[in-house]
Amino acid sequence: MRCRWSLVITLAVYLHFALVAAKAIQPFSQQESAAKQTQTQQIADKKVGYDYPAPHYDEHHVVDEHAHYDEHHVVDEHAHHDEHHHDHHEHHDPGYWKKKLIWKKDWKKIWKPSKKQIWKPEWKKYHKPVWVQISVPAWKEIQVPDWKKIWKPVWKEIKVPAWKEIQVADWKKIWKPVWKPIKVPAWKEIQVPDWKKVWKPVWKEIQVPAWKEIQVPVWKKHFVPEWIKVGIPGEHYHGKDQHGWEYTSHDLWKKKLIWKPVWKKYWKTDKKQIWVPSKKLVWKEEQKQIWRTEKKQIWVDDKKLIWKEAWKQIWRTEKKQIWVADKKLEWKEAWKQVWKSVKKQIWVPDKKLEWKDAWKQIWVPAWKQIWVPAWKQIWRPVWISEWFPTPDHHHPPEHGGWDRKDNAAKSGVQPVQSLAQPQTVATNTVWKRSPDTSITNPGIYAPTPAPVPIEQTKNTNWQFPAT
Repeated sequence: MRCRWSLVITLAVYLHFALVAAKAIQPFSQQESAAKQTQTQQIADKKVGYDYPAPHYDEHHVVDEHAHYDEHHVVDEHAHHDEHHHDHHEHHDPGYWKKKLIWKKDWKKIWKPSKKQIWKPEWKKYHKPVWVQISVPAWKEIQVPDWKKIWKPVWKEIKVPAWKEIQVADWKKIWKPVWKPIKVPAWKEIQVPDWKKVWKPVWKEIQVPAWKEIQVPVWKKHFVPEWIKVGIPGEHYHGKDQHGWEYTSHDLWKKKLIWKPVWKKYWKTDKKQIWVPSKKLVWKEEQKQIWRTEKKQIWVDDKKLIWKEAWKQIWRTEKKQIWVADKKLEWKEAWKQVWKSVKKQIWVPDKKLEWKDAWKQIWVPAWKQIWVPAWKQIWRPVWISEWFPTPDHHHPPEHGGWDRKDNAAKSGVQPVQSLAQPQTVATNTVWKRSPDTSITNPGIYAPTPAPVPIEQTKNTNWQFPAT
């Protein structure tokens, strides 16, 4: 249901935008055509060089402005203005077009002298450090012979008293062991019969529980997709055709996907309790005859150790004083040759830093005269067409170089009679209603590209000055 409603909403939004756009096209076209007519009328009303309003054009006399005011096409506008003038003169607007020579401000490229900073080489005197070989005094340690008084040890033969051990005979009373036979009691182990209670393992038949796997039927619910037809009540709008006929429909049918429950049988493994025979180990009481160990007293032969008095000759150690040779350490005076360190003055080579005059090449700033481009303001003559009303419906006689005094006074430029003749104007001149857009021979007054800057040249053939 959610997908269906989202689709219906999307289609309704698209139809709404289509209707709004179709209604907005026609008023926009009418507004655009009215705006173009108003702009054409305003451009026709704008005249340059006079303060009188221009005559109004009829609808069949509206000309294409792009064809007459394109700066890239040369048009003979003089003939067009004459024809237009005769057309209006025959109808209702008395007046005529008159060529007028005006002076237009322009810029001309010139070259003027200027200064450019360059770098030129020069020689500069400076002091550089130099190592100079010199000899400096130093002290050197040397070895010189010398005699030193010493005391050395000497062994001296002497006699010292000592004790010497000697052996002297003597009698000593001792006790000597002797073995004497005797009877002593003892215990003898004998075996006597006896009964012992024991437990003997016996297997006993029992029944124990166990689990057996069996298959039991189970029903599971599944959902399968199925298409059904569902009716859509009400009237439905489908839009218009190119002739404006509206299309609607009633009681539509649509497909709907539903999930249909289906029960499926399958077998599930389950466990069932059963009793199986088994064996159990139990202990059974029983009497067993054994032989017990008992002790019996008996008399056995043995020996006894006794001590018997006796006399034994021994040698006794005694000490006797004697004199033995020995050594005594004494100190004796002696002289020994040694080497003594003494300092001796010597001269060793060394380096000394001194300053020496030298020349090096440096670059100093200087000024070089160059020619740089500049723009100069000039005034050039431009022919324009001006509308003059004639109350008497007659054209004035043709004469060139006519200009009004107020424009001449404002511009500060005197009219030139040599340029006033119409036959001197170039044939490729495009006449414009506005002096800002008039072009006379665009190849002559085209702006000159900027000059390429002069690269700095350095003379590298320099030498050290003579010293």
